[in-house]
Amino acid sequence: MDLARLRAETPGIDRVLHFNHAGGSLPPQPVLDAVLAHLQCEAVSGPIEAGIVATPALEEARAEAATLIGATPAEIAFTGSATQGWGLAFAGLPLAAGDRILVGRQEWGGNLTTMQRATSRTGAVIEVIPCDDTGRASPEALAGMIDDRVKLVSLTWIGANGGLINPAAEIGRVARATDVPFFVDASQAIGQIPVDVTALGCDMLVAPGRKHLRGPRGTGLLYVRQAFLDRLDPPYHDARTAAWTPDGPRLQDGALRFEAGDFPMALRLGLGAAIRYARGIGIDAIRTRLDMLAQGLRGRLAAIPGVTVHDLGVERSALVSFAVAGVEPAALRLRLAAEGITIAVNGVAYTPLDMTARGLGDICRAAVSTLHTEAELDRLADAVAAAARR
Repeated sequence: MDLARLRAETPGIDRVLHFNHAGGSLPPQPVLDAVLAHLQCEAVSGPIEAGIVATPALEEARAEAATLIGATPAEIAFTGSATQGWGLAFAGLPLAAGDRILVGRQEWGGNLTTMQRATSRTGAVIEVIPCDDTGRASPEALAGMIDDRVKLVSLTWIGANGGLINPAAEIGRVARATDVPFFVDASQAIGQIPVDVTALGCDMLVAPGRKHLRGPRGTGLLYVRQAFLDRLDPPYHDARTAAWTPDGPRLQDGALRFEAGDFPMALRLGLGAAIRYARGIGIDAIRTRLDMLAQGLRGRLAAIPGVTVHDLGVERSALVSFAVAGVEPAALRLRLAAEGITIAVNGVAYTPLDMTARGLGDICRAAVSTLHTEAELDRLADAVAAAARR
């Protein structure tokens, strides 16, 4: 990995020490170039006309996204966010009174509230898959929960509140063996660990562009397995997702039935550039470097008196969660921001089931990037240590 080149291609690298890549990353110059170039085309030729010219590039971006996760282009829809994609797919899933939805303890809060609204209307119920002794969703426990009333298994692969990585492929094998729909929220996984939808055995997967892929905010992708498409009834359509005919709407083939006709073309071209950029580095190489950096940061923080690292799991991600005794997380974030260091504060709303089960309130979260150096890890650790001493 040519770290010097990657840093040189990131305009913000010398302006801020950014440890909030789990919220949104600093984009590289090729992503900015793709977005700005298309906006300039819209300015001089009109948005519709520029969009027509850029359509082949958009389809190249779709093919890049499909290759990234081991899918086919027909199984990919671009969305405005992971949440939008998840909500579209979930809304198309039929539910009735007595149906059961099984979720991992790290499920994203937005997914949970969407499920809660649905269960309040339909009489379906949400149940939590028990964790093993490392905090991960247990495939063995899931297998014992499956019956003919289970209509969905939903798993957030990497929780927003720390480094734990759930055994998504093992969960998928249980779901596939019983033909229960399996949805994966890969928001924190995409761009930092290899993703293969066939190996996962998932029917649906969502991911945003703004996190570890380093793409523009306001972009996301939705994967729906081709053989599963007709088991979902999209909640609404436009003239692009389903054509009007006298005999009823004719849905688009493939996942395009979930992709609205009006969208920010510039941002999606930027997402395509981000995916190409990540694939050019190599996801395996990214994963190796992130793991090394995250382990190094956990070690530094754990060695500071008064600091508790809250990460669970066997295999861990680039997200490092921690707390400083006597210092409110929000206050620490502001203190570090004043020193040019950005971290995130993660509250119960992000992962309510897990945070409640562990008795946690707000925590600090630092997410490393391939761009970070050992000296930058030292700088963050030193700043946290100084705060802990006050």
